[in-house]
Amino acid sequence: MAIIAVTFSTPVQNFHSIPVQFKMFEGQSTDLNFYSVIETHTNNQEVLAVSGTELKTIKTGVSELTFKLFGVLPIKKVHVQVLPETKLYPGGHSIGVKLKSEGVMVVGFYLIDGEDKKVSPGEQANIKVGDYILSINGEKVNDVSIISKFIDTDKPLEMEVRRNDRTFKTVVEPMYDAKAKNHRIGLYIRDSAAGVGTLTFFDPRTKMYGALGHVITDMDTGQPIEVGSGEIFPSKVTSIDKGQKGKPGEKRCVMGNDDERLGNIISNNSLGIYGKLTDVPKDYFAQEPLPIALAHDVKTGPAKIYTVVNGDKIEQYDIEVVNVIPQRFSSTKGMVIRVTDERLLNQTGGIIQGMSGSPIIQDGKIIGAVTHVFVNDPTMGYGCYIEWMLKEANDNAKVFDAA
Repeated sequence: MAIIAVTFSTPVQNFHSIPVQFKMFEGQSTDLNFYSVIETHTNNQEVLAVSGTELKTIKTGVSELTFKLFGVLPIKKVHVQVLPETKLYPGGHSIGVKLKSEGVMVVGFYLIDGEDKKVSPGEQANIKVGDYILSINGEKVNDVSIISKFIDTDKPLEMEVRRNDRTFKTVVEPMYDAKAKNHRIGLYIRDSAAGVGTLTFFDPRTKMYGALGHVITDMDTGQPIEVGSGEIFPSKVTSIDKGQKGKPGEKRCVMGNDDERLGNIISNNSLGIYGKLTDVPKDYFAQEPLPIALAHDVKTGPAKIYTVVNGDKIEQYDIEVVNVIPQRFSSTKGMVIRVTDERLLNQTGGIIQGMSGSPIIQDGKIIGAVTHVFVNDPTMGYGCYIEWMLKEANDNAKVFDAA
């Protein structure tokens, strides 16, 4: 009966909820909160120290915890990774984004009036919406204007095309358009995108930044834009379209000039854009760096977001984390947040377009970034965890340095 009582006690139920692997920061401690019938042992005392129910990290490394019932019967093993303490500059800055794709993206088809039929030569050559044209007749293509010099000809064009992770070659035969009086290939194409968003963080160790909290997609195809090159610029908010139920609001902004460039863009993925800040003003980050919280340390309750709703002034606004979603893999929907600050509600109605990427701060730590607004309730939205964004930044830093 004693074992049954232990099994259903609250501390032991908490014990069963511990994952088989988790992360902690160097110098961090936690109370495991178990009854004395469960003893904890570590296989690497240089990395972890266990005293009763308290677990304390000593230095960066890995260790394995073994939980034993009555100090004899092993009942669970947990892999622990101890990470170096990480501090980031929180963002909140409004930024302009200019992104140029690798190759040119096919965003649609149109029919050409031939002698006896209407067709799209590009579609006939098995090119689909969302494909990227990388080269024509062996010459790389990264600008829409370059393609025009190839098209007005009756000669076949050998195109290298990428579709998802596969690259193939196809031949497109331009068709003479009697109305336009020139040759065409029947494809609508695009090579760039521009918009505004919010800077999330800057890592002083790697010089990498993360922003937006979600992927940039093509407006017509809905597909992610693959980065050929890109830059970010300072941006000022000139006006606000207030959000309301069924109609998300929006920041109206003006983007800085080319000579005000802040940095580059080297990646566009599910959790935002990443690159290196190379030209930031000395006073760009007014606040001191803040520690980050790992995903499993985020909790429901009060928090703040840093964002701009007027000019370029970053302000702090109160929100509440109303739901925390456990995740083993990165996602833009890691937590549900609600705006509680009356100032922000009066100005914007809640979360609006252009606010994506605004850092979320809880207990003096960066925990994530705003990613989406609820269309039917602009006071609420989603946020992603900073742990996943930082991982993407570090992965991209390695790629950038190796290039």
